Amino acid sequence: MKKILLAISIFISMVSCADKANHSNTGNNAVSDFNIDKNLEYCHNQVLRSLNEIGDTTMIARNILNGERQWNLYPMVISEWTVGFWPGILWYVYESSNDDKIKESAIHYTELLRPLTLLPAYDHDLGFQIFCSYGNAYRLTGKEEYKQIILNAADTLATLFNPTVGTILSWPREIEPNNWPHNTIMDNMINLEMLYWAAKNGGGSELYDIATKHAETTMKYHFREDGGNYHVAVYDTITGIFLKGVTHQGYADSTLWARGQAWAIYGYTVVYRETKDKKFLRFAEKVTDLYLDRLPEGENVPYWDFDAPNIPNEPKDASAAAIVASALLELSGLEDNPEKAITYKKAAINMIEELSTDKYQSREANPAFLLHSTGHWPNKSEIDASINYADYYYIEALVRYKKCPI
Repeated sequence: MKKILLAISIFISMVSCADKANHSNTGNNAVSDFNIDKNLEYCHNQVLRSLNEIGDTTMIARNILNGERQWNLYPMVISEWTVGFWPGILWYVYESSNDDKIKESAIHYTELLRPLTLLPAYDHDLGFQIFCSYGNAYRLTGKEEYKQIILNAADTLATLFNPTVGTILSWPREIEPNNWPHNTIMDNMINLEMLYWAAKNGGGSELYDIATKHAETTMKYHFREDGGNYHVAVYDTITGIFLKGVTHQGYADSTLWARGQAWAIYGYTVVYRETKDKKFLRFAEKVTDLYLDRLPEGENVPYWDFDAPNIPNEPKDASAAAIVASALLELSGLEDNPEKAITYKKAAINMIEELSTDKYQSREANPAFLLHSTGHWPNKSEIDASINYADYYYIEALVRYKKCPI
């Protein structure tokens, strides 16, 4: 009975944390002695170092390749899907530090992305580009101009929705070269959050419907029986029939690409939060449990693909761990199962703590937050690198953890 009462008590505390999204909690951590403030300060110092090295630029920090010591800067163009993560990082560091210098830089890099909202949709990545940047900017400043930019971006993203298929088109450019009439990638689940937000903040109700239909169709066709997903689902545009599931960045069509599974965990957590439909909670649990069961024994950071042939001599992917850690902090607070709430919270903490060791933090090696992410293994691109989206979800996880560090 005591164990049951303790579990219920912890569960209630977790749920209450989900309701305190706008309040910082600096109390002691009852689960471990992990020092949240120390690691947030580390991120703050790394960002100051980055800004000092980058200087006054209109370029976006994307990656630091293995052996390099400085950020590679990319132009702000519509095809660069990661441009929203750098300003998003700055907004989270500003939120945790209240450093006005960081805020000025966050505004600068966010407003560089404004042209992206004035063009037709290039692909699904508008959510990554705009909600990570302008979404955090509006959340922390309340500037009405930012709100309208997000609403405009949501309307643009919605133009890629195919009602016959029931999903948002991901890569228009891949239709002809790969013969993918209507392709949807797992990453697209993350872009639904912007549609849900817009539907609640002045956008049309159809944005909610599009996001939910996309999640339902993806849940039906994009996953194997065990809960693992294909990176790409291909549909016929005329009939809407699911044609095949393939990979693009995983090892093979049938393997479990780590970051793809991370996108699924994060995405379905958001969908459940917004819809309160328990089928999405149960599915979030399914894809999460598979991921946790497949982690290397005694470790919390996956190899880039759980089925890569040369494990343990395969690259790790810290970005997948950061995405999942952030998602599980939220999922644990949404859970209706006290045991799962505790399991997910502990798993998230374990991931954050491992990412915060000298094995994964960049520290003196370079001004990013994390080492050992894998971008696109099949293309031999960004292997064992520091990448901005790994840093984005790591700082997001730290900020979420500080708000609810039980």
